[in-house]
Amino acid sequence: MIVITGASSGLGAALTHLYAAEKHSLLITGRSQQKLANVMADLAPLEQANVTAHAADLCVAQDVSDLFSRLSTPPSRVIHCAGSGYFGPIEQQSPHAINQLINNNLTSSILLLRELVSRYRHHKVTVVVVMSTAAQAGKANESTYCAVKWAVKGLLESLRLELKDSPMKLVAVYPGGMATDFWQTSGKDIDTSSFMTAAEAATMLKQALIATEHGYVSDITLNRS
Repeated sequence: MIVITGASSGLGAALTHLYAAEKHSLLITGRSQQKLANVMADLAPLEQANVTAHAADLCVAQDVSDLFSRLSTPPSRVIHCAGSGYFGPIEQQSPHAINQLINNNLTSSILLLRELVSRYRHHKVTVVVVMSTAAQAGKANESTYCAVKWAVKGLLESLRLELKDSPMKLVAVYPGGMATDFWQTSGKDIDTSSFMTAAEAATMLKQALIATEHGYVSDITLNRS
């Protein structure tokens, strides 16, 4: 079983299509039941048979717990794509929008990883956390966005130390610009014509996640050309 968060659009939806086409068993989640239904409707009937969609707000601990209580066995992989963007000069940013940014990116990651470690730290589960190249370097007019992504990176690196002797593996993913709906609600007017499509990024990520018995790729940067 593969669990994909943020599956209602963008990279999460693209990964859903790729894995469903190979008939993997999937549990996909997002905040909008309607958007998840739209993703399901785009799948072929035989693909739909292996996919379960469940709406959840990952900023709510009970929702996160309920999501994984639906599984009868530990998942082989969890790909955490959920998140949002918010940009602009810091003095022009709304405190309410900043709090939403923190919740959608950092709080959701903390609660998700808390639940996964609590349930599966003694199981061979690969947890993939999708961040951004904004977690690797500061960017003008992206101060609060960089801040939350850097925080998620710190969370992941700290948990790796806690899980040093655990079979659970944490994979950090740093995508560059992707042409998705992400930008429409980010507050940043930008030309995305040269950006990666979500399908391109999903294909590269899926290939990079192939592991061997004694090795795996722990950090992945997906740069646009």
